Amino acid sequence: MKRAELERFNGATVDDLIGPGLKLLFVGINPGLWTAAVNAHFARPGNRFWPALHRAGITDRLIDASRGMLPADHDHLVERGVGITNIVPTASARADELTKTELTAGAARLDQTVATYRPTIVAVLGLTAYRQAFGRAAAAAGRQAERLADTELWIAPNPSGLNAHATVDSLAADYAAIAGRRESTCTTSDPQAYNDGVAGRASVTGPPSVIDCKPASTIICAIRPSQADGPVTAPARSDATHASASIT
Repeated sequence: MKRAELERFNGATVDDLIGPGLKLLFVGINPGLWTAAVNAHFARPGNRFWPALHRAGITDRLIDASRGMLPADHDHLVERGVGITNIVPTASARADELTKTELTAGAARLDQTVATYRPTIVAVLGLTAYRQAFGRAAAAAGRQAERLADTELWIAPNPSGLNAHATVDSLAADYAAIAGRRESTCTTSDPQAYNDGVAGRASVTGPPSVIDCKPASTIICAIRPSQADGPVTAPARSDATHASASIT
C-alpha cells in the first residue's frame, strides 16, 4: 500500500478482537495506518507480534494479518482465549504522535474494557506508553505489582518493526512467560528493547517468577510470584477478510 493511500486511515479505528472466555488480552499502543486499512491488529509487514505469538506456542499456526484477519484465524484466537485491543483506539503513523491527553483517555477506556470482559491476564505491549497513559513513571517491564481492574497486569516491549531492540525470539519468550508456558526471563539484555516509540527510556528490573502450569488444554497457567518484592522481568480497508484458526 502506498503512503498516500495509508494516510486516508489516519484517525480510523480497528475493531477489538475479544470473544467469550477471554483469558489473555494483549494491548497495543494504538493502531498503525496499515492495521487500520485492513482492520486487523499488528497487520503491517515486519511487525513481530504474530511470529512471536506462534513461536511462543500461543497459536498453532503463523497468522498473516497483512491483508486482514481470516475468519478461521479470528476463531482460533477466540477459542484459545486470546484477545487484542489498544490503549488509544485511533490510528496514526507512529505511536509518538499520540498526545498525553489521548493516552490518559485511553487508559480509562482500557480500564473499562478489562472490567467488562474480565480476562485472566492483561499484557500491555509498550512500557513508555503505559507509563504515560497510567501516570506510573517508575513502572518496569514484567509482571506489575498493580492490577488493572483487579486483573493481573504485565508489560512487554512493543513488537513494531520500529523497535529495533526487540527480536522475535525475545518477544516469544516474553509472551510465553505471560501466558505461563515457560519461566519468565526476557532473552534480551538490552533495556532499549522496552522503548516503544513513545518518547522516553525504559528500564528492566525485578526477579523472575515461578510458573505452575495447569493441564494442557488451557492457555493460561497459574503464575506463582517469587518471594522477592517488585515487578517480575518479562523477559484499502475492508471489513471483509481475506480467507484462513487451543493451546495444547
